Amino acid sequence: MAEPAIAARNLSLVFGTNDGPVHALSDVNIDIAPGEFISLIGPSGCGKTTLLRVIADLEKPTGGEIRVNGVTPEEARLARDYGYVFQAPALFPWRTIEGNVMLPLQIMGLSKAERQERARKQLALVNLSGFERKFPWQLSGGMQQRASIARALAFEPKLLLMDEPFGALDEIVRDHLNEQLLKLWAATRKTVVFVTHSIPEAVFLSTRIVVMSPRPGRITDIVDCDLGPDRPLEIRETSEFLRIAQRVREGLRAGHSYEG
Repeated sequence: MAEPAIAARNLSLVFGTNDGPVHALSDVNIDIAPGEFISLIGPSGCGKTTLLRVIADLEKPTGGEIRVNGVTPEEARLARDYGYVFQAPALFPWRTIEGNVMLPLQIMGLSKAERQERARKQLALVNLSGFERKFPWQLSGGMQQRASIARALAFEPKLLLMDEPFGALDEIVRDHLNEQLLKLWAATRKTVVFVTHSIPEAVFLSTRIVVMSPRPGRITDIVDCDLGPDRPLEIRETSEFLRIAQRVREGLRAGHSYEG
């Protein structure tokens, strides 16, 4: 059996504040297999982004254990095992789209020819071929976010961490990017951990959905999404899709009714 891409055991995180301790995560246990597409869903403040940041070694847990590709999050970060896509594209306005995608490769010390080859390959994967010389302000919000995904993939990480990357976009653009992300995942078979507030988005994209409760952030349910790899947008009208969405909705309601 393959080693989990991510394994968390009794993971907890308590922030110290002037108003006393804040329990952001409590007793989180999960195994994520290589190649899975996992969505984290829950209300604001439930610890979804905190859990993503712990995986990325941007936050340190205060209890329990977590392994990323068999090593500590810090070791995974230093080995550049993951790419991180933020809520906003975070592109440098003075660099071209190609220049933005090449930036991590430049920091890694790759040759210019290698940087250009990798950047163009990743931009083609996100359907941005021909936009290499454009600047971020010349692209729509959805195109900018696709460029940030290309940048996260440029150094060929094993794991892609995505923090509500489409949350600020309108529904039509979001639907289109969801379709593109599924195709990208099918082409690369990266392990993806994706934070969202949207039940339809989570069901459409995921192999499994992790339902989290309000603070302290706990996992209240893990829902299988066995819809198969071929998922046109119309699948959202099927009874199986609606059944899974209802299970997620019930999990969110159950979490809200818990008072710890």
